Amino acid sequence: MASPLISSAHRPPLALIAGPTASGKSALAVALAKSLGNGTVINADASQVYADLAILSARPTDTEMDGVPHRLFGHVDAAEPHNAARWADEARAAIAAAHEAGDVPILVGGTGLYFRTLLTGIAPVPQIDPRIRETVRAMPVAQAHAALAGLDPEAAARLHPADTTRVARALEVVRATGRTLADWQQARAGGIADAVALAPLVLLPPRDWLRDRCDARLVQMFDHGAVAEAETLLARHLDPDLPAMRAIGVPQIASHLRGEIGRAGALEAAQAATRQYAKRQYTWFRHQPPAGWPRHTESLNIDSINELAIILRHKLLTG
Repeated sequence: MASPLISSAHRPPLALIAGPTASGKSALAVALAKSLGNGTVINADASQVYADLAILSARPTDTEMDGVPHRLFGHVDAAEPHNAARWADEARAAIAAAHEAGDVPILVGGTGLYFRTLLTGIAPVPQIDPRIRETVRAMPVAQAHAALAGLDPEAAARLHPADTTRVARALEVVRATGRTLADWQQARAGGIADAVALAPLVLLPPRDWLRDRCDARLVQMFDHGAVAEAETLLARHLDPDLPAMRAIGVPQIASHLRGEIGRAGALEAAQAATRQYAKRQYTWFRHQPPAGWPRHTESLNIDSINELAIILRHKLLTG
């Protein structure tokens, strides 16, 4: 029988384990769930939602799940353009279901936007007119940045002039709505941060250790079916701009299957892309989460995973 949980101000408990890819999040989530005796792991990784990417997304295997309930893993077809807003809706439902069952939900993943959207809500920006979006996205980034400076000078000053994606987003929003993106973001709605007793932990292990883990994991993926998995996905001839089709490993293996590079070249390219992705995640999780969220900066092993699980369990039990 699991121990009763006493949460801060009687709010239901929610554990959160975040960090870059290959940092040990999944193993820690399972260890925490087993320590609690009634934990449910809920995915917060943008690639692990896809049914077609079990290997290339490093989705936990049945053995790694070790009998612990896992939710929002592999539940989306690659033909669907899953996004943060949809995930947040699904996560709220999964968290509520866990609480209803008397279980402790454990969010685990490396997609910072997912966490932010769930906890602080989403800006209610209306759908952008496709004609405006098409016009803005076709502009050279320097031209778009200059246009943004005239309509939203604060955003133009804040964003790097070469940041194509963010400059375009800020420009299309102000052109389509007459309000700046920052203005819309002040009206965020739907966040659950104030409704739960959050016990967060950010994993930021040494970079050298993380890079070695990323490289070794890609070798394991390629040795255990990643090429066949990507080949099956590519055979569906889906829109190449879909998120699943742009997942790390898929474009690199596609080049290999077209005969443009060898298997070793595809592996090296996927390893390099993974290291770059991990670096971006590391930077985000180092600076973006609240300063009060604990950061664990050492490498993980079985002993440290169990120790961290005990610490998180205590936090959940005591509020």
